[in-house]
Amino acid sequence: MSVTGRPPEDYSGIIGAVVSGRIDRPMHSVHPRHPNIVYPVNYGCVEGVFAPDGEEQDVYVLGADGPIETFTGTVIAVYHRFDDVEDKWIVSLTGEDFSDEEILSSIRFQEQYFTGELFR
Repeated sequence: MSVTGRPPEDYSGIIGAVVSGRIDRPMHSVHPRHPNIVYPVNYGCVEGVFAPDGEEQDVYVLGADGPIETFTGTVIAVYHRFDDVEDKWIVSLTGEDFSDEEILSSIRFQEQYFTGELFR
């Protein structure tokens, strides 16, 4: 469901999928080009799945108590950026279905610089 009530994009083949990958920017790490951005969650990619930018699909991984190196979890939401070519997948390690508010709060550190919408 779209947070703003707009007709949702079709993410039915993504939401609910179990995915695996690696963490490029562990929780508490600093963005390589923007030292003012510190990652409060683990951020990485799904190996072998390519986004429109030609890179592996980016994910925010929720449910870890600290930094991790790899993950397997369930896609519980997609953050669609209106002013970028790629979406960010929200992955839950534990299968917990975080609320929209919890997700948006967790990803705000980076998504505040973009305009987008959360799809469930």
